[in-house]
Amino acid sequence: MSPTGQKRKHTFIVEHLDPELEDWQALEYNCIFSESQAADSSFLLSGLTSSFDSAEKLQVLQSSKTQQTVEALYPTAEQRQKVCLLDPKAEKDLSPEDGELFEAFLFGGILGDDPPRDRTGDLRKLGFPGRRLGPEQMTTDTAVRTTRIVVQEGRKLEEIEYVDRPDFDVPSQPNGDGKAGPAETVSMPFKYVKGADGKPILPKGMLELLVSDADKDILDLL
Repeated sequence: MSPTGQKRKHTFIVEHLDPELEDWQALEYNCIFSESQAADSSFLLSGLTSSFDSAEKLQVLQSSKTQQTVEALYPTAEQRQKVCLLDPKAEKDLSPEDGELFEAFLFGGILGDDPPRDRTGDLRKLGFPGRRLGPEQMTTDTAVRTTRIVVQEGRKLEEIEYVDRPDFDVPSQPNGDGKAGPAETVSMPFKYVKGADGKPILPKGMLELLVSDADKDILDLL
């Protein structure tokens, strides 16, 4: 909390590191955008190409999208000291005090791999100070949500409740004879912030996406 007693405003930046935009990524970005607006924060989706301007599934205002990379947005070492990179290999965990230390928090196409790949390295080498969110894997929207809870609500990482690797029931698909097929369960290999209803918080439309692609391995979607 700032000395004036007012909650600080931050910018949450996601540097898109993939050449294309998958459906699940669009859902996560839409979720981050809407939650950032609700929290009176800023969201910036950087490193895009011109093709993203026509991506109808990406429901993010034009003012929150840019083709510039974070390297161009923060060209000097001094500027980068005000931007915190959420990095699984960082030496320090994120703390509420970091809300005063940093103006922006940076996430890459780095979370959501199982097993994890070190795609953070491309951003780490640019000199942004790093913080960890713990050892477990998170989706990008969960990482941003967790960061916002810590730096804006002042809660410590260990105080946040999660649902780890939850199972979701997928409605059975009818057989050729019209009868319901066997029920299926989809296991998500990540952890999610627990909502007020005790259920994991997922982007709007994510469960429907899982149902529509229930015949695929979940990791093929992510």
